[in-house]
Amino acid sequence: MDITPSAHSLLDNDFYKFTMQYAVVKLFPDAKVHYQFINRGKHAFPEGFGKALRHVVDTMGELKLTKEEKQFVLRNCPYLDPAYLDFLQGYHYDPSEVKIEQEGSELHVSVSGYWYRTILWEVPLLSFISELYYKLNGLQRISDDEVKRITKEKIDRYNALGVTVADFGTRRRHSYAVHRLVLEALKENGGNSFIGTSNVHLAMLYNTKPIGTHAHEWFMFHAARYGYKMANALGLEHWVDVFRGDLGIALSDTYTTDVFFEQFDKKFAKLFDGVRHDSGEPIAFAEKTITHYQKLGINPLYKTITFSDGLNYEKVETIAAFCKGKINASFGIGTNLTNDVGLTPMNIVMKLTEAQPANMKWASTIKLSDEKGKYTGDPKMIELAKIILGID
Repeated sequence: MDITPSAHSLLDNDFYKFTMQYAVVKLFPDAKVHYQFINRGKHAFPEGFGKALRHVVDTMGELKLTKEEKQFVLRNCPYLDPAYLDFLQGYHYDPSEVKIEQEGSELHVSVSGYWYRTILWEVPLLSFISELYYKLNGLQRISDDEVKRITKEKIDRYNALGVTVADFGTRRRHSYAVHRLVLEALKENGGNSFIGTSNVHLAMLYNTKPIGTHAHEWFMFHAARYGYKMANALGLEHWVDVFRGDLGIALSDTYTTDVFFEQFDKKFAKLFDGVRHDSGEPIAFAEKTITHYQKLGINPLYKTITFSDGLNYEKVETIAAFCKGKINASFGIGTNLTNDVGLTPMNIVMKLTEAQPANMKWASTIKLSDEKGKYTGDPKMIELAKIILGID
């Protein structure tokens, strides 16, 4: 059985991994981190899964940035300077940074090393785990034609609704093959709705825009380095220092949106183009965001919310109706696009669990999203952070 279909390109990854890597290389080149796989869905892995995953991971060390890929990034991402792209051309995955163990049906995966190197592992690992899970369990998906038909129906409905959508589905896709079918259908039928993909490799293949800014780990590291009270403000400040106004959608829910807006002052609210919603009730988030901009004397219609939390058509329709005439809305749709193949999508994540900033001790990292069920990290540190930040 062929178990290496996903190791296609160094760029087969979410764009925000490269933008964060660029910032880490500039600001925190000595930092070390640990990542841990979290099996939220309590999926049972078949015998031999860990060995198969190890084989795929080992093939990643052979990937290199090609000249064509480098030129694509140069043309489309002018804020990533030539020195970084030269670095990326010389970069290779080091499979020894990934530890994989299987005990019965339980899978344990962790990544350790310098942050600027290990930051690229998360998304490929999750996509490998998802693809191998379906393959090694012998689970059959719908046909290629059906995948494209379903995707076409979805983008047709989004076009009719008049909203803009991007593909955010790399990490929990059914497979690389399905992801390509989805992008083909989106590109062929996207009209004014389809605006790009978070996957840089597929953005290049289908001549569309790579989309993304930063993830929770950016702010989680800042908490380890500067403390919970300063994590949001310094995370945003450093992002502006590096990108000078580009990539201006700020992620709001690493330590709850309420805490974020306490530090998202007029300076940041004007500098950033908008915010991203990734947990909690979306309408309540939109109301809170609109109110915050109005309180600062900023017209919300000049700003954008990018919604990216478990979206399907019904959720998008409801959110779009509420936001119309109040604030701009765009939508990053993941699993509903890339893993709607007649099988149950996996519920898996990989999170930063520890960080060691230069000349400091190792510190546990946590995330306190707007949905308490999505809290991650050491329970003692979660309670400490809630006290420090005044979270009930």
